Amino acid sequence: MPDQGTSAPRGALESGTALELRAALDSGALSSRTLAEACLERVETLDRSGPRLNSIIELNPEALEIADALDAERRAGKTRGPLHGLPVLLKDNIDTHDRMATTAGSLALADSIAPRDAFLVERLRAAGAIILGKTNLSEWANFRSSHSVSGWSSRGGLTKNPHALDRNACGSSSGSAVAVAAGLCPLAVGTETDGSIICPSHINGIVGIKPTLGLVSRSGIIPIAHSQDTAGPMARDVAGAALLLGALAGIDGRDPATAAQAGRARADYTVFLDPEGLRGARIGVARDRFGDDARVAALMEGALAAMREKGAVIVEGANLEAENRLGDAELEVLLYEFKADLGVYLASRGPEVKVRSLRDVIEFNEAAKDTVMPFFGQERMLEAEKRGDLGSRKYLAARRRCLELSRRKGIDAVMRKHRLTALVFPSGNPAWTTDLVNGDHYRECGSSLPAVAGYPCVTVPAGFVRGLPVGLTFAAGAWEEPALIRLAYAFETATKARRTPSFAPTLAL
Repeated sequence: MPDQGTSAPRGALESGTALELRAALDSGALSSRTLAEACLERVETLDRSGPRLNSIIELNPEALEIADALDAERRAGKTRGPLHGLPVLLKDNIDTHDRMATTAGSLALADSIAPRDAFLVERLRAAGAIILGKTNLSEWANFRSSHSVSGWSSRGGLTKNPHALDRNACGSSSGSAVAVAAGLCPLAVGTETDGSIICPSHINGIVGIKPTLGLVSRSGIIPIAHSQDTAGPMARDVAGAALLLGALAGIDGRDPATAAQAGRARADYTVFLDPEGLRGARIGVARDRFGDDARVAALMEGALAAMREKGAVIVEGANLEAENRLGDAELEVLLYEFKADLGVYLASRGPEVKVRSLRDVIEFNEAAKDTVMPFFGQERMLEAEKRGDLGSRKYLAARRRCLELSRRKGIDAVMRKHRLTALVFPSGNPAWTTDLVNGDHYRECGSSLPAVAGYPCVTVPAGFVRGLPVGLTFAAGAWEEPALIRLAYAFETATKARRTPSFAPTLAL
């Protein structure tokens, strides 16, 4: 097979896309081995030295062996699926039954080798992906402390934003977003309970899709809460995210929620990549999610103007006021489910894992607090441990409130009232300076109502504020991924807002 060496893929990794790399693999201009080597070289150059992004928590020692096997299959005329030979990174809360641990960034699980692949990993291997490694994350998917530092874990340290290294990468899928933005790998998988795909994708200037709950199996993922947890694709562009989403989706007997996707999921979401996808679409503007940053608001006005120019009908007054009435209901649900779901997950681990319950994790953290909790504590875990079981009236009432306000009186009501194709709002504000003393400085993020509802949303780059990316989110009702991909792709094609990171030590103010 012809092979252009490492120079071609290095440039492609920096500025190319997953579909371009796949085309090079299909044509024989590039081998899987060469592409994987280029990824590993870039990890060494940017992640472990140079700017030291620290986005990769562990590399797969079998990656090149897998690449060779996939090249041999291709030479024999066989391709497994749409990702054949493409490297993919996984957030380190996704089980892989190989020589890599799955730890959620916690030293409590440093020796935890999963007894089997997560279902989504089985899907990726069947599609021909090379599992390149695991990415760093906010420890325990950012559900350890109410004063956490996003992108930091006791196992992996601090992940840095490639656009300005002293800025936060957001979380909890920090490493996945940074690795894609920096061109360490064309595709990555993140997970979200509330904002953990959308926020890091927007803050690092890439595309992230938070799918409908049940489109991607939750089995084999270290949980926070089964009512909101989902994995999803992260990529440099909408096409790459759509490609990866098709490989991830599937019905899994271990996750009953996936049965609902029958007749709704698509094997190939790239068929919805329509540059004219905004024409005639009714886009509802959720201005109550715009926040108070005039610079972000100006970017959004420019984005709305670009949509109008591409034929969209912009509908004002599509506010998501129901979110303001949620109160503590979402947090109550998460606390109850975290205790229950984490206990089930930990009980399935092998004898090398000493923590078998949330209480065990709390005790481990306290015993190793100088290493595990040097910057922030475990307030969320302590609160969750106080909760009862999932039959509790308080839990059931909170869950009913969440469903009613996020769905019937929330997104569904607004979509129906205004006859919308989708809602639109900023994905958040620019990245804050990482603060190991006071923790995160979130200001605005519109991801909560779709997260609570279990509905899909897509963030796509919309522009920059003082050199820092800002994303725009399209959201809609359940199973509307095709419509959101169509809209996001058309917007991306019209605006071309993404930029390659500069790896600046700090902002030039």
